[in-house]
Amino acid sequence: MLVTKKLSNNNTWININSDEITKHSKVYEEYDIDPKTLEYALDENEHAHMDYDREDGTVTFIYSVLDLEKDKEYYETVPLTFIVQKNRLVTISNEDNVYIIQKMCDYVDGKENLSIYTLLFASLEMISNAYYPIIERLDKQKDEINHLLRQKTTKKNLYALSDLEVGMIYLRSAATQNRLLLEHIQAHAIYRSFNEEESAQFDDAMVEARQLVSMTELLSTVARQLLDSYNNILNNDLN
Repeated sequence: MLVTKKLSNNNTWININSDEITKHSKVYEEYDIDPKTLEYALDENEHAHMDYDREDGTVTFIYSVLDLEKDKEYYETVPLTFIVQKNRLVTISNEDNVYIIQKMCDYVDGKENLSIYTLLFASLEMISNAYYPIIERLDKQKDEINHLLRQKTTKKNLYALSDLEVGMIYLRSAATQNRLLLEHIQAHAIYRSFNEEESAQFDDAMVEARQLVSMTELLSTVARQLLDSYNNILNNDLN
């Protein structure tokens, strides 16, 4: 999904499909992207982090986005790359996180005088918000499995609870890494350059990131405790 949008002060936002990068190696030359940054962007296992290039002032942010489609028995995350250049924001997306790009397009179309960092932090808030419906669904699933296990402790239901707990470990880890990235930004010199609107949007993104960590930690802890309890019951019955 190739996107080009105008922002304020002659800035632009461009989204590049990662498949285009692998097929057309000149993309990084056209948009002045460091090859090492492209390696990060194309690595599906890349964790959330921030890189600052002292030479040209380019800042790269990689944020963990929820993959809405389950390839396994649990949800996983995929990285989304944001590259802040002098007058341009470049995002590098794939088919698993392009839904965030679509949300960004809607956001840009509904705003005027939008700066690069305001769009960036609004996008990070969108990413956190995308987790919530899935977390709520998993919480409901946890309750349903718990109800079944109370009726009869079976290996099938224990495996289902175990899959849920494994998935929550992944989501909790991703949420924590995202929050740590925002804390890194807050401690960096670029944070002091934000205007009032950018700072306010950053604060909103931070609130959502922290809330997501709390939600994933709680559900992960409860799932772990339930699994331990039912495993103990099963072991006692066998003994």
